[in-house]
Amino acid sequence: MAAAAICTLQRYGFRNRNAGQFRLTPPIEGAPLFYISKILWALLQPSMLLLILLISGALLLGTRYQRAGKRLVIAGALLLLIGGLLPLSTWLILPLEDRFARPQLAGTSVDGIVVLGGVEDSRVATGRGVHALNEAAERLTEAAALARRYPNAKIVFTGGAIEILTAPTIGADAAGRVLEDIGLGGDRLLLERKARTTWENAVYAKALANPKPGERWLLVTSAWHMPRSMGAFRNAGFEVEPWPVDYRTAGARDAVRFFESPIEGMRRLEFVLREWIGLVAYRMTGRSGALFPGPQ
Repeated sequence: MAAAAICTLQRYGFRNRNAGQFRLTPPIEGAPLFYISKILWALLQPSMLLLILLISGALLLGTRYQRAGKRLVIAGALLLLIGGLLPLSTWLILPLEDRFARPQLAGTSVDGIVVLGGVEDSRVATGRGVHALNEAAERLTEAAALARRYPNAKIVFTGGAIEILTAPTIGADAAGRVLEDIGLGGDRLLLERKARTTWENAVYAKALANPKPGERWLLVTSAWHMPRSMGAFRNAGFEVEPWPVDYRTAGARDAVRFFESPIEGMRRLEFVLREWIGLVAYRMTGRSGALFPGPQ
C-alpha cells in the first residue's frame, strides 16, 4: 500500500527528496497556459499600452469626453518619454545583469555546456535556408568559444517552437546548423527541440544531458535572463554554474545615460518588464525557489 501511495504522489507531480519527504514539482506547461501567457503579454506590453492610450485618446478628442481623451494622450506621451528616452529600463536591467558573475575556470575541466534558445531566428533560417541570429547572438558565440576551450565537453542547446500565429519552426534546429557548420557538431552536440519556456528548458535539458554527480556544467544565457534561469535549473535539480553573456549595458554608469531613440528605450523596457514579471510568476508557481535567485 505504501508503494501505491508513493506512485500516486509521483503521478500528481510530487517527487521525494529524502525518505518520507515529498515536494510538489511544477508540471510542464500545457499548450493552453503557454498560449494564454503569450496572448496576455501581447496585449499588456508597454508598446501595446502606448498604442491603446494614444488611439483611445485621439478618438475621444472629438466627443463630449474630450477631457478624458486629452488625459489619455498625455498619459501616452509620458509613457513614451519615461519609458523610451529616460533610463528607466536601464535601472530595471542593471540588477538582473549584475546578479551573477562568471566562475573562475582556470585549471579546471568542464563536462558540459547548456545554451538556452532565443539567439536564433528560426523563422528566417527555415524560410531562407541560411544562418539567422538576433541580438542575443553572444549566447552562441560564447558557447562556441567555451566548446573549443573544452573539446570534451558536451553541448546541449535547448529551444523549441514558440510561434502561435505562424507555422512553428524549431529553434534548436536553426542553432544546430550554425554549430555544425563551425565544426561543433557530432556526438557531443545534443539538440533539445521541445522546450518553449525557461522552465521547460531546465527540465528537458536535464533529461537530455543526464548529468552525473560531480560533473561541472555551465549555463549560457543572457545576463538579464540568468536569475530566472538559475532559479528554474536549481528547482529542476540540474546543478549548473552561470556563464552570463549578452549584456545590454556597460555597467552602472549607464544609469544616467538617456536613449537616443524612444524605440530603443521602449524595446528594452518591454523585455526587462517581462523578465521581472517572469521572476514573480516563477516564484508563485513553484518553478523557482526564490523571488530573485542569486549566487549560493
